[in-house]
Amino acid sequence: MTTSSPLKQTRQLLADPAMTESTPGSEFAQAATLGNPSDDVTVTYRAYLPTAFPLFAERPRFTVRQLMKMATIRDDDSPYVREPQPEQERDTRSGVTFDTTPESAFRPLLDEARLTDIGVSVAVPPGLLEHPRLLAAFIDYRLLVRFGTTENEVLLRGSPDGAVPGLLNLPEARKLRAGRAPADLLTEAAALVEETGGSCDGIVAHNAVYWQAVESGLLSKLAEAGVRIARTRMIPEHQVLLGDFRAATTFLDPGVGHLRLRRGAGEDGGDLLEAGSRMGLAVHLPQHFVLLEGSA
Repeated sequence: MTTSSPLKQTRQLLADPAMTESTPGSEFAQAATLGNPSDDVTVTYRAYLPTAFPLFAERPRFTVRQLMKMATIRDDDSPYVREPQPEQERDTRSGVTFDTTPESAFRPLLDEARLTDIGVSVAVPPGLLEHPRLLAAFIDYRLLVRFGTTENEVLLRGSPDGAVPGLLNLPEARKLRAGRAPADLLTEAAALVEETGGSCDGIVAHNAVYWQAVESGLLSKLAEAGVRIARTRMIPEHQVLLGDFRAATTFLDPGVGHLRLRRGAGEDGGDLLEAGSRMGLAVHLPQHFVLLEGSA
């Protein structure tokens, strides 16, 4: 793989860096036409790029991030309050008084959420840069959807640098194992989420499990109860993650993002488009999650 010289870099300032009236693709396509045709081009944004995916406004498909509450923060690691459940208390069920509930044993402590950069790149089809409107649409509809998939992977499995722990790997999360298909156990697992005092407001499931819930009518019943399902291929079909996402987690957004055109950086010597943003995750109540593992 070849890379372009760091000296041949065009950085553009945007008229709308927070994307209040435009899209990442349209801003980048405009900037890319102004630089030297042989230079790399970098455009920075005061925004988290995946939120700009246009189809979010047109169809009700949730990402893992959209199950969480959001916080705009400074571009720095962020302190937060974490309330772990003592090891010896994790398997207890609630009684009928507060002193017999699991949350009566929670011990608040101050922790710090680290920020990390995530991103994705895609090859630029030859000739695309000569068509600014097509370039803008390619970024907004194709590059950003790849970014959304990468984001789901990081939130579920963790970031390579360990800054984001990954919700599927939380040691404090409870597990429910059974020999039946996950779609048959969703209501049982949702009730188990609430044994630690939370409210099951979100589910992450594989696409196949999601459509099984649609076919059975369970999806509409969950929606009536205020439960949203994020479907993604980044979770195995035999697993489902349920939790009180809005109470248990906060997605941290420092408003840092960029799009970059890297000349000749592809494996075949072609150009690459790269999208990157900075994010963090605070997990306040890891015991508010239940990982359901059914038959594979």
